[in-house]
Amino acid sequence: MFNRSKTEAPSAPASDANEAARQQAEEIASGKGRATPSRKEREAANRRPLVPADRKAARVADRDRLRTERERQQAGLAAGDERYLPARDKGPQKKFARDFVDARWSVGEFLVPIVVVLLLVTFLPFPSDIKNQVSSYVLIVVWGFFLLTVIDCLVMGAMMARRLRAKFGAAERGVKWYASMRAIQLRPLRMPKPQVKRGQLPS
Repeated sequence: MFNRSKTEAPSAPASDANEAARQQAEEIASGKGRATPSRKEREAANRRPLVPADRKAARVADRDRLRTERERQQAGLAAGDERYLPARDKGPQKKFARDFVDARWSVGEFLVPIVVVLLLVTFLPFPSDIKNQVSSYVLIVVWGFFLLTVIDCLVMGAMMARRLRAKFGAAERGVKWYASMRAIQLRPLRMPKPQVKRGQLPS
């Protein structure tokens, strides 16, 4: 009995070595190819300094990164890139509406400049009797131009809705209002920037 136990005792280290070799072989076969890091090693890898060594350089780098990100977003928005568009501008029908508006001349895009000019006219030093007449005429012209803008937007909306139904099956809710709001903006100030030329209506 004593001789049997003495001969079996050294087999424990050998079995441990075989078990370790088997685990390592399994890790390599599974694609891991390296030993599992210890808890201390993982904590050291995840540890980050709370305060950078060079605060000024870190601020400059962060400011440059934010500026680059803003410039990329602005460029994407101006180009009509869907990734950078706000929710109100996203979608194929909104893209169609923008191109439809930008391809035509709209009465509304001249509304703001004309109103500003007419209001400036009322501040000119006219005699009191003429000034009242000028103010009345200016008011009539402003309201007349506003009425023309509304009519133009309604006609444009009807034409665009017909094309949207032919292309997409149905016009998206709010797309006509979206197009009207773009139509009363000056072309250079529209955002996203116009992607088509005058007369280049979308198909």
